[in-house]
Amino acid sequence: MRLRTGVARIVMWRGLTSRKSLGHAGLALLVAGPGVLATSILLSRLDLGTEALKLSLQIAVAVAVGALFLAALSIRRITRDRQQIAESELRFRRAMEDSAIGIVVVGLDGRIRQTNPAFAAMLGYTSEEIEALTFFQITHPDDLLIGRETMDDLKAGTVNSFHFEKRYLRKDGTPVWAHLAGSVIRDETSGRPLYLVSQIENIDARKQAEARIAEAETRWNFALAGAGQGVWDLDMRKGGTTYSSTWVKMLGYADGELDGDTDRWLTMIHPDDRETVAEADRAHLEGKTPFFEAEFRMRHKDGHWMWILDRGKAIERDEDGQLIRAIGSLTDITRRKEAEERLTVSAAMLVDEKERLRVTLQSIGDAVICTDAANRITFMNPVAEKLTGIAGGEALGKMLGHVYWAVDEETGHRIGVTRPAVGVHAPADQNSRAVLIRRDDTRCSIRQVVSPIVNERNEFCGLVIVFQDFTDARALQRQLAHAAAHDALTGLANRSSFIRAMEDLIGQARKDGTADTTKSVGGAGHQFMFIDLDHFKLVNDTGGHAAGDALLKRVAEAIRSVLGPDDIVARLGGDEFAVILKSSSAAGAKIAARSIIDAIGGLDFTWDGRPHVIGASIGLAAINANCGEVDEIIARADAACYAAKAAGRGCVSVAPDAQIVDGRTEPLAAAS
Repeated sequence: MRLRTGVARIVMWRGLTSRKSLGHAGLALLVAGPGVLATSILLSRLDLGTEALKLSLQIAVAVAVGALFLAALSIRRITRDRQQIAESELRFRRAMEDSAIGIVVVGLDGRIRQTNPAFAAMLGYTSEEIEALTFFQITHPDDLLIGRETMDDLKAGTVNSFHFEKRYLRKDGTPVWAHLAGSVIRDETSGRPLYLVSQIENIDARKQAEARIAEAETRWNFALAGAGQGVWDLDMRKGGTTYSSTWVKMLGYADGELDGDTDRWLTMIHPDDRETVAEADRAHLEGKTPFFEAEFRMRHKDGHWMWILDRGKAIERDEDGQLIRAIGSLTDITRRKEAEERLTVSAAMLVDEKERLRVTLQSIGDAVICTDAANRITFMNPVAEKLTGIAGGEALGKMLGHVYWAVDEETGHRIGVTRPAVGVHAPADQNSRAVLIRRDDTRCSIRQVVSPIVNERNEFCGLVIVFQDFTDARALQRQLAHAAAHDALTGLANRSSFIRAMEDLIGQARKDGTADTTKSVGGAGHQFMFIDLDHFKLVNDTGGHAAGDALLKRVAEAIRSVLGPDDIVARLGGDEFAVILKSSSAAGAKIAARSIIDAIGGLDFTWDGRPHVIGASIGLAAINANCGEVDEIIARADAACYAAKAAGRGCVSVAPDAQIVDGRTEPLAAAS
């Protein structure tokens, strides 16, 4: 108030001293002048005596002296007022200059009339720079409305003082928060507002701290809400418990709805869980446990039950050990409990399923071995124990190779049973040509299926090997396969398997491009031989089919005996035989054919005491890229065989080579 009065006096004094024409002498004349002037006028108009003149002069002098005295008093008072105003102005200036907060005198138009260094320093200006601006220029754009409304209220006379917070702009453009408190200075006579005096305090650090606290609290609340947690605070001094907003919202209540009542939370606990919670609470209050911790069900406001994990700790006790303050947290673990319940049910079902699987594997007729990801055996059923010759108890934990060793039946190479490559979903590997080698070196044919175990994350967990004793079945397969490809009487290849062999050779010849016709004469190639027995019908007619069959077996042995191991011999039917000479020239084929004729003619065959002599006629044909199809080769060799018979039997005839004319295979002219 004293500061405001001083400012008012300063302004009034400035108004008075603006009249520079008034001085001390002028003021005295203004006061004494009328009396002296009146006396002079009277003396000039009246012709009085000396006494009257003296009396008049005394009166005039008295009036002048009185006037001068009054003038002196006025001058003294004015001087004193000026001194007081100067002192007030000095105090005001000192107060402004020395103040730690900003002080500003602002006109009603918003212009800054006077400011102190504290406010100028707060905004990074000099006093002269700020006094050339208006408050609106240094106010943050978002806060302009605050200042304008206050200015309007001051002009309207509805308020005489003000205080609020807003942001200013420093000289570099950065905002700074400030608290304003001030009042309006009015004319003492009319009450008209003259200007404003404001005290401005820098509260930017406080505002930033509040923002950081608010941000931290927001993060804290978000973290609690995201984790499904709430916080409770029991303070016996305050006589109750307070709960975080996340705590009450977790249970469906509004903020503050559960505050105050220390024991209310106990009534919200499921009846079956109250004793457990109370016991844990008592144990901690009595100092028996370092923490309070319990899992229980609490009733939601809408009536359903939710599982809660409550953890707390006494943080302050009195000298008698009685609880003063405790803080703790509540976590919503409903989903976890539901998952645990599902896992419990699933585990029970898994145990049942595992037992059913164990009984099933123990009962089936197939052998089963299971391994883990490291290829160690985890399970063997009785059939697997029998086939491997190793007891399950001895095998468990051992590497698979110590118990199960399988090789390929044809190559003898070990059949690897390993994990698939990372990220590769390998299907079951089936092998019906495996042979199991036991520890005692005995063997048995098996059929195995190896299946990898991969979990839902596509991680390899082990193998399941299912195998069967396939020894008898494998023998039967071999017998059937041999019977399907061989003549039942002679054991030679039958017609169908022989035809397939010829087709393969022809295809290979075409692939290799062996079109050189010289190979049928002097070059190396394949040669086809058609053999027809001479005089065989007589043996059948005189000795019967039994004699014929016995002779055919002897013929097959004779043919086989004079040929190489790679040559193919077949019985085409009746007394007709066929031979494929591998990698043979035409000249070599003739020599081989002559050997066969000699071997058959030299057979010493007797049936029922009667000797029989037979012979053979042979037709030769080359197998090359231009020889045509199988039936064409056989037809040419057959024709050559008949030519040999026509020539007197017991001889060899070579079919002419073939050429392709207009897409047809035709014989070439006979070589000389």
